[in-house]
Amino acid sequence: MTKSYSLDLRQRVARFVEAGHSCHEAARHFEVSVAFVVRLMAAYRATGSLAAKPEGGWRYSKLDPHREFLLHRVAEKGDITMPQLAAELAARGTKVMPASIARWFIRQGYSFKKTLRASEQGRADVRQAREASAAHAPGAAPARVSR
Repeated sequence: MTKSYSLDLRQRVARFVEAGHSCHEAARHFEVSVAFVVRLMAAYRATGSLAAKPEGGWRYSKLDPHREFLLHRVAEKGDITMPQLAAELAARGTKVMPASIARWFIRQGYSFKKTLRASEQGRADVRQAREASAAHAPGAAPARVSR
């Protein structure tokens, strides 16, 4: 992220332009962009201030009003998916993408990890098939060594 020009430079540029020079001359003289000088002077004439605008800060999330609902649904059904939550929110009148819900949960301090309960990996038939395919995979260690 870029840094704002100093107040000292802003004051010198404004004095230079107020002395009768053009914005293009000021930009050349102080080695800044013409756009900076034009915007600076427009803001100065409108507000009377040369201070830089604040940067960054907290951004509003449209999911914040639904905080209790989201936390309750995750606590109630631990393996609920983001698309399912998005569909439930849409039914409540808030259209949001599943990725936005995931980012919101991450900002709230939640993390998502696959569990055996939430996937097929815990099933006995899946485990047997995985072990059987690993035994016959290329480069796998043979079950016994023969000469």
